[in-house]
Order: sequence, then structure tokens, then C-alpha cells
Amino acid sequence: METFYYEVVGIDGDYANLKRTDIESDEIKLVARALLPPEICEGSRLKYEWLQYTLE
Repeated sequence: METFYYEVVGIDGDYANLKRTDIESDEIKLVARALLPPEICEGSRLKYEWLQYTLE
């Protein structure tokens, strides 16, 4: 399984906007906050591995 790294660039209610940091990309990914660690805030760095997001 691949590993991806993201930064939380915005939180909008039940969703968070994530931007990839391990590659050059301007694409923003919208993810339900229920899938993310509850303690995230804007600027948090996340690792996505094995279908799970964890704080970096």
C-alpha cells in the first residue's frame, strides 16, 4: 500500500480540505471529518496509509 502525506488547509463543518504535501499538486481533497483524527485543526499534517489517516 502506498503512503500519502497531506496538510489540512481548511475545515468546513463536517469536512476538511486536504492538500498533498509529498508531491507538487494544487488539487484539494474534500474528506469527511469522521474519517480523520478528532484533534485535527488547520495546519495539521496527516499521513494516509492502509486506508487510515493519522497525525504526523
